[in-house]
Amino acid sequence: MTVRTIAVVGCLVIVTALVFGMFGHHDGAHGTPSLPASWGMGAAPFAILLLAIAVFPLIPAIAGWWHSNVSRLAVAATCGVATLAWITATMGAHEAATLTRHAVLDEYIPFMVLLFSLYVISGGIAIRGNLPAHPGTNTAILAIGTVLASAIGTTGASMVLIRFLLTVNKERHKVSHTAIFFIFLVSNCGGLLLPLGDPPLFLGYLKGVPFLWTLSLWREWLLVNGILLTLYFLWDRHEWKAERRQDISRDEHAPRRISIDGRLNILWLFLVVLVVATVDPSRPLPGTEWKPFLYLRELLMLGLCALSMAFTKNAVRKANEFDFGAIAEVAALFIGIFVTMQVPLLVLHAKGAELGITTPMEYFWATGSLSAVLDNAPTYLVFLQTAVTTPIDGTPVVSVGDLGQVSEPLLTAVSLGAVLMGAMTYIGNGPNFMVKAIAEQRGVRMPSFFGFLGWSCLVLLPTLYLASWLFIAAP
Repeated sequence: MTVRTIAVVGCLVIVTALVFGMFGHHDGAHGTPSLPASWGMGAAPFAILLLAIAVFPLIPAIAGWWHSNVSRLAVAATCGVATLAWITATMGAHEAATLTRHAVLDEYIPFMVLLFSLYVISGGIAIRGNLPAHPGTNTAILAIGTVLASAIGTTGASMVLIRFLLTVNKERHKVSHTAIFFIFLVSNCGGLLLPLGDPPLFLGYLKGVPFLWTLSLWREWLLVNGILLTLYFLWDRHEWKAERRQDISRDEHAPRRISIDGRLNILWLFLVVLVVATVDPSRPLPGTEWKPFLYLRELLMLGLCALSMAFTKNAVRKANEFDFGAIAEVAALFIGIFVTMQVPLLVLHAKGAELGITTPMEYFWATGSLSAVLDNAPTYLVFLQTAVTTPIDGTPVVSVGDLGQVSEPLLTAVSLGAVLMGAMTYIGNGPNFMVKAIAEQRGVRMPSFFGFLGWSCLVLLPTLYLASWLFIAAP
């Protein structure tokens, strides 16, 4: 059986379970199911998929095979089918179909449509020209991206700026640290100030967290991003001094004129943000009593993608070296991640109260640690729901829609943990993988899964520990 056949069969099994879940018998609201004693076996496919992502690129005999998105899809689909087989055997076919429907329809499709829309539209914005790749220039670009991340989302800011930043540094030999700090800052930590900045905060807004509440995290945003930008400047200055003189000379004599092509895509990008902020099938449109039908939001975003493709000259995308390889890699891997992570999430739902997590510091590190290896959006929701059940004990509270009230220090801890520690690994947040793929397409040698984790432990963890000590342990 070929790799392509395995990928197709695996996807067909997932689609079959999805269709059964859509049209099968439903006996009312679906609550949290009881957890079988063999849940460790059910979580094994998720662990295997993470291990494959981490290890396969490091094995010479497999690395070339793994480079194909068909191969990635085959592994992801196989792990997904194994998860569904365990759920079917231990919890029943209907539960397997229901969880598949939740993973694919409720999470994966909206997630991928949003990433795809931002990827396609921002890929039509070409910042032409060049700048001297001095440490100050690179730091300024990262700082601009960090601010943009909260306004147009971490994915939008990442896709708009990563190609330009790599172009600025194309004459330099040492660039991987710049892409790594870009993931830390623009793809994650910068998106802390508004619900549109990062998927976990947007899900919190949909659950009822006030839209402007996240602005109260400005001190944490300023400290973490200020430290990371300072560390980057010092690191890049050291690397710049170690560059070969001929590379620095070529960079100094490169053309300097800057222009932006495809500016109409800025409008489409703004409209995507507006659609995400206002169109939600679970609530009426602002100022009306009409509830949008399911997937209207996604259809509008795909429509904006079509407008972007229609009104953007091919030369602009060619200048960006735009193709669908990076987003295809995310789509191939994350279908498996979204299906297989349902069992770990079930474990959190069932065992969360037994973890003994009660203090803000415990919530920060628990949410953050799991956000690094699970997608940070569903992890945020699990711990938000757990925090609502934790006694408030006289602390300030925040009303969270139908969920009730939550202690503000706990909400702060969960929000910071999910957003900031989503930067710990390539799979913690959607843009991380796309930035890595684009950098590698440009010839930048990015670290492996464990190599990137090493950078995170060296640079990010001490910064987050300081922020947690200043703002969470002693707010």
